[in-house]
Amino acid sequence: MDKFKATLMDEAAIVRALKRISHEILEKNNGSNNICIVGVKRRGVPLAQIIADNIYNIEGTKVPTAVLDITFYRDDLSNIAGDPVFHPCDIPFSVTGKNIILVDDVLYTGRTARAAMEAVMSFGRAASIQFAVLVDRGHRELPIRGDYVGKNVPTSKSEFISVKIPPYDSTCSVEIYERS
Repeated sequence: MDKFKATLMDEAAIVRALKRISHEILEKNNGSNNICIVGVKRRGVPLAQIIADNIYNIEGTKVPTAVLDITFYRDDLSNIAGDPVFHPCDIPFSVTGKNIILVDDVLYTGRTARAAMEAVMSFGRAASIQFAVLVDRGHRELPIRGDYVGKNVPTSKSEFISVKIPPYDSTCSVEIYERS
């Protein structure tokens, strides 16, 4: 059984980090005119929606949002399951010429971010692809970084980060565990 080590962020800290990220996105992109928010399935989806809601509260503009299932684009597909279930990507708008903000919960090796970028590029040529992540835990295997980071948490490879957020969890927190 994995051993709980600490709570890194409580709900209030997550709310503050996502508000800050929302402001940083608006600042870097000169407002919300040309941005689209794309949540990486699973926990990136509710985080993306919170960021989109924050942008609406700040600017009064509803930015297009989408859900991205990257299963098909992963380079470790054969390690996931014998018969992985593929869900179609749900991007109901053109990405061409848009500033796409990918949102995920934890940045670790960079492989999920790479797969997400490849998935977005299969829909068209975006003006830019930016990456927002709640927690960056280090240990990159690819030259990928978060453009917007809620919290940097140096970890060992024997540790893992657990982001808990509704609707997948009953609480809202970021915790660190030691693998047993």
